[in-house]
Amino acid sequence: MIKVGIIGCGYWGPNHIRIFSQLANSQAVMCADLDENRLANVKDLYPNLQTTTNYKDILTNDEIRAVCIASPTNTHFNLTKEALEHGKHVLVEKPLALHTKECQELKELAEKKKLVLMVGHVFLFNSSIQWLKDYIKAGEMGQIYYAYCTRTNLGPFRYDVNALWDLAPHDISILNYLFEGSPINVSGRGQKSLGSSLEDLSFATMEYEQGIIANVHVSWLDPKKVRQMTIVGEKKMVTWDDLDGLGPIKLYDKHVEKTSTYYATYGEFQLLSKEGSITLPNISASEPLKAQGQYFMECVEKVKNPDLADAQKGLEVVKTLCGIQESMDLKGTCVAII
Repeated sequence: MIKVGIIGCGYWGPNHIRIFSQLANSQAVMCADLDENRLANVKDLYPNLQTTTNYKDILTNDEIRAVCIASPTNTHFNLTKEALEHGKHVLVEKPLALHTKECQELKELAEKKKLVLMVGHVFLFNSSIQWLKDYIKAGEMGQIYYAYCTRTNLGPFRYDVNALWDLAPHDISILNYLFEGSPINVSGRGQKSLGSSLEDLSFATMEYEQGIIANVHVSWLDPKKVRQMTIVGEKKMVTWDDLDGLGPIKLYDKHVEKTSTYYATYGEFQLLSKEGSITLPNISASEPLKAQGQYFMECVEKVKNPDLADAQKGLEVVKTLCGIQESMDLKGTCVAII
């Protein structure tokens, strides 16, 4: 039984406490937060859970082998570094840090101490995304032309990072996973619509080595909650809607056949567009956060690298975010990701 400490009891912290209390091979034993009201609420749900306003109580507890960090983004680097220095395996919420040098430092520290360092890119544990990964890898879509993602809602507003850093890590990690690499260049535009110091919406375009263009739109200032992705391929097209409980994945048997024949009229040109059926694959539902927690525990038990969401994957996402932020600051200038 692996004893786990959770730092941060805001939005995600209580969910992590629930998961590590449910898994057969883990036990949530202590949580930390500066807000005593939050701690009291957690204590009501988990009477046996120890609570503290000092996170160091978790780090200095020799019985705790693993730490889950669900604190504000600007604290991720310092808390993760300190946890690793205390010999704890770490699962830290996305993004890993705010700068690539910090990510690299954490990666090297975890390797030096032979500790598991995993980033909470939770959508990589979504059964629909994993199904889509296998579908693309099997060549069912042919060459991928482009993709676009939309992740919007009216709030919740944050004051530690902008909408790009808050929401886009999800889609960037998914795209990197599906396309087996990170972008080679990016461009982005953002806007501070509400007049604050942080962009509350962003449009980002990324180019991958295979010639794939991907666009990501994120916003805190939108009338609808949307979690969608579309991928257009040479043979098939696919959409993913995370909020569609009946059929999150839809496969479109549509494509355009290339021909050297010249057609003089639009009616004849339409013959090149091949229309087919729409298929909803049967994908078993599961809770991604629980699958993520189980994967983390398995990696801790075996002290193996969490390949699906390790520090290198976290570094690549942060490197992309930094490039997009630089482009936003330069009003959309294309930035190479080196």
